Amino acid sequence: MNKTIKYISFGMLSVFALSGCSDTFLEDKKNYDNVNGDIYNYEEGCDGRLNDLYAWSLPDVGDVTWKVPSMGNADICAKSTEEYTGFSDFVNPEKELNTMGSTNQVPDFLMGQQNNIQEAVYGRIRNINDFLEHMESSTLTEKQKNIRIGQAYFLRAWCYFNLFKWYGGVPLVTTVQEPVAGEANNTPRSSAKETKNFIISDLDKAAKLLASETMGGGWSGNDWGRVTTGTALALKGRVLQWWCSPLFNRTNDQKRWQEAYNLMKPELDSIRACGYGLFATNSNINGSDFALQFLQSGKNPEAVFVRLYNNVTGDGLDNQKNNVWERGIRPSNTGGGGKGPSAMLVNIFPMKDGKIPAGTGTYTKLETSQYEYVAGTEDGDGETVPFLNRDPRFYRTFAFPGFRWAYNGDASLINANNPSNGKDYTLWNYVWYVDKNDEGNPESGNSYGADNLLGSKQGIYIRKKSDDLDVNSSALYNYVAGDTKGAAPYYSAAPLIELRFAEVLLNLAEVACMAGHTDEAASLLQQVRDRAGVPAYTNLSDQATCMSAILYERQIELAYEGKRFDDMRRWLLFDGGSKFGTISGAPSTWTLSGWGGNTCTWLGVKEFNGQRRESISFRTANKYGVGATTFDSDPLLKDAIADKAAAYVESHEGVTLAQAKSMPEVIYAAAEAVRPSGLDLRRDITDQQETLAEWYAENLVYQLKRGDGYDSQHNLEYISYRPNYYILGMSSGAQSAAKMLPQTIGWQSYPSGAAGTFDPLAE
Repeated sequence: MNKTIKYISFGMLSVFALSGCSDTFLEDKKNYDNVNGDIYNYEEGCDGRLNDLYAWSLPDVGDVTWKVPSMGNADICAKSTEEYTGFSDFVNPEKELNTMGSTNQVPDFLMGQQNNIQEAVYGRIRNINDFLEHMESSTLTEKQKNIRIGQAYFLRAWCYFNLFKWYGGVPLVTTVQEPVAGEANNTPRSSAKETKNFIISDLDKAAKLLASETMGGGWSGNDWGRVTTGTALALKGRVLQWWCSPLFNRTNDQKRWQEAYNLMKPELDSIRACGYGLFATNSNINGSDFALQFLQSGKNPEAVFVRLYNNVTGDGLDNQKNNVWERGIRPSNTGGGGKGPSAMLVNIFPMKDGKIPAGTGTYTKLETSQYEYVAGTEDGDGETVPFLNRDPRFYRTFAFPGFRWAYNGDASLINANNPSNGKDYTLWNYVWYVDKNDEGNPESGNSYGADNLLGSKQGIYIRKKSDDLDVNSSALYNYVAGDTKGAAPYYSAAPLIELRFAEVLLNLAEVACMAGHTDEAASLLQQVRDRAGVPAYTNLSDQATCMSAILYERQIELAYEGKRFDDMRRWLLFDGGSKFGTISGAPSTWTLSGWGGNTCTWLGVKEFNGQRRESISFRTANKYGVGATTFDSDPLLKDAIADKAAAYVESHEGVTLAQAKSMPEVIYAAAEAVRPSGLDLRRDITDQQETLAEWYAENLVYQLKRGDGYDSQHNLEYISYRPNYYILGMSSGAQSAAKMLPQTIGWQSYPSGAAGTFDPLAE
C-alpha cells in the first residue's frame, strides 16, 4: 500500500486522488458508500474504499458522540470527572436521565440518524461489512487482500467496542443491511460476553492478517498511521481489561484476570515488534518528552492508534484535515478560546517526589508527599502557588499566570492590544474587579483578565497536548491572523493519539496486579513514571494499594485524553458499586460481591458522588484596588503605566499623556518592569518557581470560583451519578427505530413505560 491516510477524503475528489488507473470503472458514483463492485479488483479502488472507512471510523477531536469517543474536551464524559467543573447530564443532581421522551433524554450512542448511512451508528458497520464481502471475491492476490481485510476487521471491532462500553450487549450485524428504520432492529441483542467475544475475534483476525506486513517495525512511509498487528492487540488488551473490571465482573472472578494476563503479557512483545514503545529523547527537561510525544508528525512509537491531521488550508479542500484542539486550549489573546481545569484535579496532581499531596483525602492508601502543599488562602496571606514542587507532568498539563507558553504566530495582528510575539509569549491571566464587593463572591463574573484577556479568561489553562514552540521547534500549529481560508488562522497538523503505548503498559499493569503479580505491575507502572521523571513508590505489594496507584497514574498520565470517565465507570468510582440493589428489576447477580461490596472502600478512593468541583482564579492583591473594563485599566500596572507613559510623551512629539496610557507598547513596557520573567520550562525551574512564588505572595490573591452548580437558593449542589447510568438504556428514538430490541434493566421501554428486561451481564 502506498497511499497516505493523512489526507482522508469524503467525496469524489478522493477517488481520483487515490486512483492510479482509469477512472471509467467508477462510473458516476458520488462517494464510496455506493460504488461499482469492480473497484475491489484494483488496489487503488480498494484503498479508496478502505480510506473512506478510516475516515468514518477513526477518533476525532471534538465532543463525544456515537461517532467518536471522548478525547479531552469538556463534554458530557469529561465533565463527569475531576477534569472539569460544571454538572454534565450524567452527574447533575437536578436532572435524571430517562428513555421516555425529549426531556432529559439519555444520550443515543446506538442508533443516530436513520435512513442515512453516514449518520447512523450501524451505517459505518454496514460499510465495513460491505467492504469485507467484496474483498472476499476480489481478484487481488491473497496478500493484497489480507492486509486490507485485516484493517477492516480492526475498524469493525473498534466500532463495536465503543458500543460495548455503553451498553454491554448490542446487536452483532455481520452482513450488509441497509439502515432503513434502524438496521439493528432485525438482529437480536447479544449479551455483553457475546459482544466481547465477537470484538476479540475480529481483533485476533486483524492481528493475524496484518502480521506479515507490520511486525517488522510497523508501516513505513506514507502508510504510517494505519492500524497494525500491535494496534489490534493493544485494543484487545483494553477490551479484556473492561471485561475483567468490576462493571462487568461483579464477583471479581479471578479466572478473567488470569486469562487476560496470560494473553496480554506475551502479546506485549508483538506490540513492540510493530515499532511501538514509550516515546523518549536524550534531552528530557522538565517533562519535555511527555509533551513532545503528542507532536510527532512522523513515525512515533507512542502512537499505537492514531489519527493524523495536516495543516492544509483552503475553502473546503477535500484533503484539508486540521486538528482544532490547539485552537480550543489557547488563550483568547493568542487567538484561541481556552479551557480551564477544576481545582480538584490541580490539587490531587502528584508532587515532584511522585506522591499525592497531603490532605486531599482522595487516595488514602497511597503514600503522601514530603513536600508541603497549601493550595492558597483567600485573605491574601500564606501560599498562593499550587505550582511549587510538582510532578513534571503538572507543568505540561496546566498553565498558570507567569508561565511561558510559546507558539508560532503573532496575535497582535488581529488585535493590537494582544501580546505581539508568539515565540516569547508568557501567559498573564490574573484578574481584577471593577467593584470591591465582587472580590469575595465566588459567583461573580465581574472580573477582567490581564493582557487583553478581559472577559474571556480562565483562572488556569489546560495546556495538555499543546504544540509548545519551546518543545517543538518545527511548529505543527500556526496562528496566521487575517487568513480567512478554511480553518485558518487556527490550523494544526498535530496528530491525535487515541491509544498510547503508556496506556498499553498501564493496561497490562492492571491485569497483572489483579491476577496477583503486584511486583510485575509495579515494574510496568514505573516504566511510565520513569519517562515522566517521577520517583518510584516505596511498596506496592498490597494488591489494593497497587491497584489504587495504577488508577492514580492513569488519572495523571492520561488526563485530558478522554480516558478518566471510562476508568471511573469500569471501577464504579462514583459510588463504589454499592447501589446496584436499588435499581428496579436488577437481578441478584448485579450486586457487587467482589471487592468487599464497594470498590472505593477496597481501593481507598473517595466516592465521587457527594463531592463538588470548583475553579481557581488569581486576582490582584487588595493594595491595588479595583480597575475598569478596558485593556489599559490593569490596577497592578497603573503606576508603572503612568511612568512609562510620561517617558513616552517626552520622546514622542504630539502624543498626549492620555493617549500614551492606552498604547500597547507603553502598557507592555510597564508590564515588563513590574512582572517577573515567565517560568521557562526549557531550563531548571527550581529557582524560577521560588521567584514567581514570591511575586505571587506580594501581588496576587488565590481564590476559588464557582465551578459546579448551585440550586435556585444559591445553596451548593453535589455530584450525583445514578447506578443505572453505568450501563445505558436505549433512547426513545433508538427504541422507535428498533422496536424488537429489549430495553436494558433499569430503564423504561418506550413508549409503554414498562421496565426494561434485558440483562447484558447474563451469560
